[in-house]
Amino acid sequence: MKEETIAHEGVITKITDEELEVKIVSLSACAACHAKSACTMSDKAEKLLTIPRPEGKEFHMFQKVNVIMSVGQGNRAAILAYLIPIVLLLAVLFICLGLGLNEGISALISIVALVPYYIVLYLRRDKLKKRFEYLIE
Repeated sequence: MKEETIAHEGVITKITDEELEVKIVSLSACAACHAKSACTMSDKAEKLLTIPRPEGKEFHMFQKVNVIMSVGQGNRAAILAYLIPIVLLLAVLFICLGLGLNEGISALISIVALVPYYIVLYLRRDKLKKRFEYLIE
């Protein structure tokens, strides 16, 4: 059975011998809404992805391509980016409050507790790049 994938259309913005840099536009659900101009809630963000260059294929600047990744990788990325930090933040907050610390101090300590997590993610970025593989179609 074939694994489900997520695809985004992108434009090649940089080409090297080893990698391609692709700009994708990420739209929220509001951005696709027919009433987006009336409510100002639309959200559009441009993201740059660095993708290993596929062998035997020619690419040129500003070429439109589809960037594909598996749904499992998307879920793993969401866990690393959102779930673990919020659990860590809330755990530290409740521990500090349980120790009788002031709410403001507890909140500050909770936010500061995220710094080591993001430092570890940054230091492991090369390993994470290998785990999150993008394909170009």
